[in-house]
Amino acid sequence: MKKITFLLLILSIISCKKEALPVAFDNSIIKDTVLNVIIRPVHPDLLSEKSDSLKLYYQKFNFHEIWYLDENRKDLINEIKFCYEDGLNPNDYEIKIIEDLESKRAKLNDEDIVKYDILLTETFEKLANHLHKGKLNPKELYTDWDLKPKEIALSPLLEKGVKEKTIASTFKDLKPNHIVYQSLKKSLFEIDKFPNVTFEKIAVKNKIVVNDTLPEMVKIKKRLAYWKDYKNKDSIITWAYDTLTLKAVKRFQARHGLAPDGVIGIGTLRALNTTKNERIEQIFANLERWKWYPSDLGKQYLIANIPDYMLHYVIDNDTVASHKIVVGTPKRKTPILSSKLSNFVFNPTWTIPPTIIKEDLTPEASRNRNYFPSRRLTIYNSQGKEVSPYEWNPARANNYKYVQKPGYNNSLGLVKFNFANRHSVYLHDTNHREYFVKTYRSLSSGCVRVENPLVLTKQILTKTNPNKWDNNEIDSIIKLEKTKTVSVKDTVNVYLFYWTSWIENDKLQFRDDIYELDKVLFQKLRN
Repeated sequence: MKKITFLLLILSIISCKKEALPVAFDNSIIKDTVLNVIIRPVHPDLLSEKSDSLKLYYQKFNFHEIWYLDENRKDLINEIKFCYEDGLNPNDYEIKIIEDLESKRAKLNDEDIVKYDILLTETFEKLANHLHKGKLNPKELYTDWDLKPKEIALSPLLEKGVKEKTIASTFKDLKPNHIVYQSLKKSLFEIDKFPNVTFEKIAVKNKIVVNDTLPEMVKIKKRLAYWKDYKNKDSIITWAYDTLTLKAVKRFQARHGLAPDGVIGIGTLRALNTTKNERIEQIFANLERWKWYPSDLGKQYLIANIPDYMLHYVIDNDTVASHKIVVGTPKRKTPILSSKLSNFVFNPTWTIPPTIIKEDLTPEASRNRNYFPSRRLTIYNSQGKEVSPYEWNPARANNYKYVQKPGYNNSLGLVKFNFANRHSVYLHDTNHREYFVKTYRSLSSGCVRVENPLVLTKQILTKTNPNKWDNNEIDSIIKLEKTKTVSVKDTVNVYLFYWTSWIENDKLQFRDDIYELDKVLFQKLRN
C-alpha cells in the first residue's frame, strides 16, 4: 500500500510539472487621471500564438495596453511612414491598415483597440529589428561574409520609450550612426529630387574623344545635364565634343570612380545609361548592408571599401590616412569581415595557398620548371625536406609546400598586416606596385594589397611607441632581409567592407558593383 501511495505521489508531481503555471493577470481597466487616458487589459490568451518576445513586452506592462498614448502612437506611425528614408518599404509594416485603424480608433470597441495595440507592438518589434540589424541576414546570403550578428534587447527600450514618451529618439538610437550611413540617407534624399525621366539608351561603336563630332553627343550632353555635371550656355545642343563637355565628362567620371580622362568608353557609357531608379535601388542595397555592420567601429580602425579600392586609417572618427588598395577578383573575392590587427610581419615569406597552387602554379610549373627559381620558391615535401624542381611531381602538387623567400620582390612585398580570420587573408605590400596606377584594381587572389604600406605601418606603430618607431627602426629591419614579427599592442580594428554609394561634398558618388551584389540584394529586400 505504501508503494502505491508513493507512486501516486510521484505521478502527481510529474503531471503538475507538465501543466503551465498560470500567468498572473489583472483584468482591471487603469484610469490615468493625470494623462486623461484609460489603459485596457490585454488578456494573455490573446498572445498565446504570439512570439515569446511579444509576451515579454506585455508582461513588462502587466498585461495592459502599451500604445495608450496618442503621442507614442504618432511617433511609431511616423517611423513607419518615413522608413523609406532608411531604405525600407512602409508597406512591409502594415502602414495602410495602421493608418486606417488610427483614424477611427476613437470609435473602436475595447476588444478592437486591444487587437490594434498588439498589431502596433508587433510592428514596433519588426521595424526596430530591421532598422538596427537589417531586414536580411548576411549569413544566409553569403558564405564569405564574417560579421558578428547584431543583437539588441528591445524590451527595456520599448518600456523606457513608452513611459518616457521618447519613441522617436528610441528609433533614432537603434539606427546606424556611421557617417557613411548618414551620407547614404542624404544621397537618397538628394536623388529623389531628380525628375523622373525615361532614359534612352546611348550606344556607340567606338570610344569618343574630345573634338569628335557625332549625333550621340546630344544624348550624352542631355544626360550629363540631367545629373548636373553639365551646364549648356546655349539653347542649341550641338554634335561636337567640345572642351566644356570634356570638363563635364571628367566630373561625371570622377563621381563614378572612373579614370577622369574624358574618354567616353564602355565604363562611362554604362554609368551614363544607369537610370535614377537603378541608382535608388543601389542606395537601398547599401543602406541594408550598413545595418549589418557593427554599430561601434571603435576608437582606432582600418576600414577598406572594396569597390572603391581604398583603405582608410581612422582615429577618433577622424580619417588620418588613406591608401589605394588592390582587392580580389570577382572569381576570388575579398571576403567581408571584421577583426583586429594582431601583428606586422616585416620581410615576410609567402606560402602559396591551395587555390593558387591549383589554378596558377601547377599548370605553369608543369610547362617550365624554371617557374620555381625565377620566383625564388622553395619546394618542401610532407616531411619538411627541400625538393628539387626537377624531382617535383605535378600530379601530387597539393602534397607539397611552396615558400617564397623574403625580399623586395616577394609577392607579399616588405610587410604583412595579420589579423585573425578563417579566410587566411591579410593586408600586405606587393611586388606588383604598378597596379596602383590602374583605375580597376580588382586583381588579387583575395588578399588586400596596400600602396605605401610601410608609411601606414610606421604611423600605427608610432602611435603606440613614438620613441622606438619615430625614427629609422623600420628601415633597419627591412635592410636585414630577415623575417621579423612585431605585435600590435593598441586595439586597431580591421574592417573589410563593401559599399558602392555615398555623397561627398554634396556630390553623389557611385562605384562599379564589382562583385555584382547590389541588384540581387535589392531584389531580396523587395521579395
